[in-house]
This record gives sequence, C-alpha cells and structure tokens, in this order.
Amino acid sequence: MPELTDLRDRTCIVGIGETAYTRGTPKSALELALAASLGAIEDAGIKPEAVDAVILPAGAGSGGTAGDFIANFGLPDLHYTTSLQEMGGAMCVSALESAAVALVSGIAHYALIPLCSRFYSGRKARQLNSDPGTGLQSAETIRDYYAPFGVAAPPQHYAWMAQRHMQLYGTTHEQLGAIAVAMRKHAQLHPNALMKRAPITLDDYLASRWVSYPYRLLDCCLETDGAAALLVTTTERAKDLRKPPVYVMGVTSGHPFPPHDLPNRPDLLKMGLDFCAPRAYAMAGVKPDDMDFAEIYDCFTGQMMLQLESAGFCQRGEGGPFVENGRIELGGALPVNTHGGLLSQGHNAGMNHLVEAVVQLRHEAGTRQVQDAELGAVTGWGGHGHGSMAILRR
Repeated sequence: MPELTDLRDRTCIVGIGETAYTRGTPKSALELALAASLGAIEDAGIKPEAVDAVILPAGAGSGGTAGDFIANFGLPDLHYTTSLQEMGGAMCVSALESAAVALVSGIAHYALIPLCSRFYSGRKARQLNSDPGTGLQSAETIRDYYAPFGVAAPPQHYAWMAQRHMQLYGTTHEQLGAIAVAMRKHAQLHPNALMKRAPITLDDYLASRWVSYPYRLLDCCLETDGAAALLVTTTERAKDLRKPPVYVMGVTSGHPFPPHDLPNRPDLLKMGLDFCAPRAYAMAGVKPDDMDFAEIYDCFTGQMMLQLESAGFCQRGEGGPFVENGRIELGGALPVNTHGGLLSQGHNAGMNHLVEAVVQLRHEAGTRQVQDAELGAVTGWGGHGHGSMAILRR
C-alpha cells in the first residue's frame, strides 16, 4: 500500500516562465499563457513536443484548454490532462500535486502547469463573485445567502475572519499593516512587480481608505493581468536539464467544512491548510522551523496571518505578534513573500508564489535573495478557505 512519503523527492520543478504583471493588456489569456509556457520550456532546455501532460489549474481560466496547447505547441501525444475547478487560489499548488502523481505513476514524463489571470481586464465584463457561471466555487452561496444582505465582494466576507481574529486574540490594525508594508518593501526589489516604484509606510497604510472593516485598501491584493508557468518532471530526468532542479518534498491539499459557507462553520478560522499542512510536513519529513522562507497566499493581510498560524509558523492567535518588528521581512526570522506577493507584485492566483520559491532555491533572486536558502514552503488559499501546501528544497 502506498505511503505518504512515496512522493518525497520523486519530482522536480525544472522550468519557470512569467510574463509582466500589468493593469490592462491587449493580449488574450491564451497568448499570455503560451508565452509563459514557452518561457518555462526554454528555461528547462527541452522542446515543446516533449511535454506530454498539461495540468490546468482552472480549466479554460488557465488561458486555454488542453486542446489549445496541443494545437499551438504541436504536442504529438498528450498522455494526461486535468483541471482543478474547486480549489480557487489553492489550485496552483494543488496542480503541482496532480503533476507529481501523474509523473511518479509513469503516466507522463514532462508536465506543464500554465496559468493566466486577467483580474484587471477580464472581470470588468462579468459579475464574478455571485454568478455560478463564472466558476467561482462559492458563487451560489454568495448569490443566495450573502448578496441579499449586501455582502458580495471578497473583502467583505474575508473581513469576517479578520474581525473574528481581532475579537478573539486582540489583533491590531498595526499588525495587519506590518504585513502590507513588508510586502511592499519586497516588491521594491523585484523587477517584475507592479508596485516596485510605490513604497509605503505604516502611516500610509493607516491613512488608506476603508474597504470593508477591518480591511483598508492596502489590506487588499492587486488586480492585474499576467501569466506564469511551471515545468515539472521526474528526479531522474531532471538531472540532465539546463537549470538546477527544485525538488518537491511534500505537496498536499485540504478543505474547510462546510467548504462554501463561512457563518455555519463550527470554527470560522479553521481552514483547509489546517488539515493539509501537517500532511505536507510529514510527507517531506521536515518541520516548520526548518523553512528558510515562505511564500504565503496573501489575498488579504488577515488571510496571510491566518495561514502563518495554520502552517505551523506560530500558534493560533499569535499571528499578530509574529509579523511585527520585521520578522517576516528579508533579513528577519522568516522572510515571507520575497517577491511582494499578491499584495504588491501581482495577482496570478498564487502561481507567482511558486515561481518565486523556485528562484529563491536556485539562488537567482539577486538583491532579494534569502541567504543560503535550502528549504521553502508555499501555500495556496481559495474560495472560503480551500488550502494547499508545497514544501520545496534545493
């Protein structure tokens, strides 16, 4: 019978590609996804026709269908394809999990994971949050139970979780602000960060306008257009490729209960990551304290704080003090989102977190490099708390 550790170090990320993150683009989602994918394939040093698996984190939302990639790359024999509709922003790490399973089983040899997000250009034409036809997994709950009371946008229902954390543990606005400031500092060091020329201070954060209490504008992630892609293969094949491989030590997914409704949960702050993080550490054979950095899905400052707790970097309720005094900044005890994250680099549904983890573990991050980085964690968050976690090593 398979053991949890059977996936440890069996697969590697061997290629990464990323387009610019912009507000507005003349390019289609497919054009952007193809460009990022070609970048990942070139980075690995293989030919496009070697790809025999395409993992689509969000179906057509990835920028195209499997058929689009077959046609544009001339893939002669696609062995495996799947899409992950349920996981929302946890889907990219979950796609890595699917790729690992397909590769270790022998079904495929090279798996491409592309994702394009057109959050700035694309969502103006549709009501994303409460229309089930748009694919958001909690859309029906929002439409039927939240929207009639004026709660339709993500900052509103995610704010409930931040309010609860403040009520139970005394979390402060200044602590949420410490996250926003740290993300903006890191973005200053990244050439492909949308906010690289817009530093902020804690006073700037506290002066930003309210969106949905306790969230201000600077608590909220960016809306951008852009794409990124990963190429994944087995450890044996990785030895002969262009760049140093980044090993997948552990990768898991988890779900809150009930998955698509916040107020009816026994514990509003218990998420999918609470369930899957212990399995990720067990699979990898490491502990939270072993991590040199973490790339934490930061759709909102409060959701990042919750995940720091759920991922085991601090105890429940200690997220506020944990992020203070530069602890999560470069040079701190646990550098977090060294690229600036969704809050300050760009919003590509977490794919940019995986790209940054690979860059850090290759020691290619330049001025934002975490010194001697050997191990890193990446989390995903989707919908009302679906979670995923990958532990990667150099």
